[in-house]
Amino acid sequence: MHFLQLLLLFGIKLAGKSPDKKHPYGHGRVEYLSAMLISIIILYAGATSLIESIKKIISPEVPDYNKASIVIISVAIVVKIVLGLYVKNVGKKVNSESLIDSGTDALMDSIISTSTLIAAVMFIIFEISLEAYLAAIISVIIIRSGLNMLKSTLSQILGERIDSELASKIKKTVCGFEEVYGAYDLTLNNYGPDNFIGSIHIEISDEMTAYKIDELTRKIMHKVYDEHGVILSAVGIYSMNTNDEEIVKIRENINRIVYSHKSILQIHGFYFNKDEKVIHFDIIIDFDDKNKKETYNEIYEKVSKEYPDYKIQITLDFDVSD
Repeated sequence: MHFLQLLLLFGIKLAGKSPDKKHPYGHGRVEYLSAMLISIIILYAGATSLIESIKKIISPEVPDYNKASIVIISVAIVVKIVLGLYVKNVGKKVNSESLIDSGTDALMDSIISTSTLIAAVMFIIFEISLEAYLAAIISVIIIRSGLNMLKSTLSQILGERIDSELASKIKKTVCGFEEVYGAYDLTLNNYGPDNFIGSIHIEISDEMTAYKIDELTRKIMHKVYDEHGVILSAVGIYSMNTNDEEIVKIRENINRIVYSHKSILQIHGFYFNKDEKVIHFDIIIDFDDKNKKETYNEIYEKVSKEYPDYKIQITLDFDVSD
């Protein structure tokens, strides 16, 4: 069996192992490690093929082709294409990077075989040897493909932004509860393909009791898991002033001040504490803003100037999900 298939089977088996004391979140991330190894092997194969092709270009050899070899190469091409497409489609269905990369490797092999077949036909008909040149071109394509695969896998290992569609669906589910005024700060940690554990903040009335909050957060956790297969290990709370018209107007005014800055993506977690004379809220500044500290300071100064009798507390939050 092909070495990559052995590596793939080993990776899938290890990734499917149940959680244990040492790895309580499971072994799903092995998928990314096996995909990375497959990418490196493809890179190595492409580089080796390129070196051999250059050697043959410098020191040409007269090829020896016959009808039997052409038939064998043709069958090999068909088998590799069918196998590659099948494995790649299965990988997409189950969201397995290692399967997708293995399918890509099989398709790369079919391209190499196709170049050999073309070179053989050209030599038999026109007695022109193009094998080394075609192999060199294909090798460069394989190297490029391997680099792209490695880049994609490393990006996943580093931790990518939450898929926009999934984030929107989860927040829509959470906001579907009538007690929830808003859902923010969704964070999902990826422990393998489609294996997420995370947290979220919800905005609720400042008059809710601890019992009602506990009941609500449990319902949210269960519904998010049932509908999206995502485990929310924590549901944080933002308390919202709901029965004071004066505070509602102050909130609207502060929103206007904050959103006057183009790089502001969101303001949330607003709360006005009259007794302690504290106003606090969170803001999210676009990653493209290269002067985040300056933007933060400008907002702080403007709000402080507008409400000099109150202590202003602004938390700089992160843009981790849509």
